[in-house]
This record gives sequence, structure tokens and C-alpha cells, in this order.
Amino acid sequence: MTNVVLRSLPFAFDASVPFQWQPKNPNFGVFCNSFTFFAVPFERYIVAVVRELHKRIDNAEVAAEADVFLKQEAQHAAAHRKHMIALIEQYPGLDDVYRDATKRFDALHAAHPLEYHLAYIANIEATFTPLMTVFLDNRDSLFAGGDRRVASLMMWHFVEEIEHRSSALILSRYVTPSPWYRVKRAKGMFDHVNRVMMGIVRGFDQHVPLADRGGVTAVEALTSGLFAGELKRRLPFVRTFVGAEGMPSVFHAVPAASIAKMMWRLVLSQTPQHDPADQPLPDWAQLWMEEYERGTDMTAFFGAPPAPSAPTNR
Repeated sequence: MTNVVLRSLPFAFDASVPFQWQPKNPNFGVFCNSFTFFAVPFERYIVAVVRELHKRIDNAEVAAEADVFLKQEAQHAAAHRKHMIALIEQYPGLDDVYRDATKRFDALHAAHPLEYHLAYIANIEATFTPLMTVFLDNRDSLFAGGDRRVASLMMWHFVEEIEHRSSALILSRYVTPSPWYRVKRAKGMFDHVNRVMMGIVRGFDQHVPLADRGGVTAVEALTSGLFAGELKRRLPFVRTFVGAEGMPSVFHAVPAASIAKMMWRLVLSQTPQHDPADQPLPDWAQLWMEEYERGTDMTAFFGAPPAPSAPTNR
């Protein structure tokens, strides 16, 4: 069974948390906000699916895996919900963004059997280890200087996703032993993820003033600043490290070799015999866990103190 620790961290957010919490890397700030608005309905979906699975489990180890996975994901959803609600209080239109994402997951849940949902979750969770390893390995260029409430929330979540990296695959394989089931359906599953994410960032552009986004167009931040687009910027005759709106791209300080390895591991994550347990892990994740065990306040572990709030006219 996966070695997972349940950690209940008292994250607190209020209207003083800025939408653009990371002025040193504003495209990444918007990306993380979209992650929050995706995480809440996605993890609600995970909880519903795993509860349904519980009715079919007759293996004690698998039942224990399902239980700890469900509880950890429920805690992630609760913490991100606090962040999301703080943003909705400032920009009420974002409630429609959340509701739209939730409806998309509800429709997905209604349209497919349990086997499909477990494969969907396993496919997405398989991508988290290579992606979040790059986030944590390059934490200074991504998180440093950002509001420590949001930075610490994201880093906690990323560490715990790496910690339970094989849980979803274990549950999917219990119900559907054939590794080809999830592989054959991966494209449709990631098309759904893309539709949800695009709905979220379009909503950001609609409901949050450009100045409050740090001058970032959320759709551009999501579609032009990641992965293959980042590698293209490293080519000769291309404006190096420039992202949406001429700002530094999300991964501007990340070595091209690290991005290429991440992309290759993302591809491998969707192959039949892939197991996240075999993936290289960031040393910093272990450091985070050690600090937690020492009693360090992990809700303010990384980033800058909140900036003094200033009245704005919206």
C-alpha cells in the first residue's frame, strides 16, 4: 500500500488574497489559480467515484488505499475551496466559473461507468509526478516572492500528489486489470480536462479585470506558455523566454533539458505499463515532509508575507 500521511493544515484565506498572487511570475500565478478552480470540482468527483468503488472492494489492502486516497483528496478540495471562495468574494462572476466546471464533471460522472472514472483519475494523477517535480525543483523561479498563503497551499498539494502518486492506478487496476483500457481512452479524457481548463481561464478573462490579473490574458497564459511552447522559445531566432503579453514565461528560468524530460515523462505516464512509483522524485518533497514533522507552520512555509491591502474600485 502507498505510504500516505494525512495532514490537516489550517489554511486561511480572505478577501486580502490577491488574484495575482505572484507578480514575479504572473503567468504562473494565473496558472495556479486555474489549478484551484479545477481542483475543487475534480477532487469532489474523485471523492464520489472512490465512494462508489468502496461498495465493490473485497480486498483489505485496496480498501485501505482507497480510504487514505479519498481522505487526502478531500482535504485538498477543502483547502482549495477556501482559496476559491476568497477569490469569488472579490469577483462574484467567478462563481459561474466554478459552477460550470462542476457541471462538466457531473455530466462526465453521469455518462460513464465506474471503470471509466477510475481510469480518468489514474491518467490525470499519472501526469502529476513529472509535472509537479519540475514545479518543486524550480520553486524559486515559480513561487519565491509570491503570496505565501497561495504558494504554501500549492506546494503542500504538489508534495502530497507526489506522495500518493500510485493510489489512483492501484484502484483502477483493481477494477480493470487490463492496462490498455485507460490508454485507449486517454485522448478523450484529456480532451475533457482541456475543455474544463479552457472554460476556467475564459471565465478569468471575463470576470477579473486585466490589471488585477497582472496584465495577463489567462487564455494566453494557459495555451502559449507551457510545455512545447516553452521549448520553442529556446530555439534560435525566437524571442527567448518571452511569454504571453511579453512577460517572462512560466518556465523562463527552467533549463530546457528539464522541460524536455518532463514532456517525455508525461508521454510515458500514459503508456500501458507505467507506474508513477518508479518515477524520479524531487528531494525537496522529503524536506517538506521533514519540516512538517518538526512542527513547522506549513501554511506559510514558502513565499512572501501578504502585501498590505489597498482599496480598489471595481
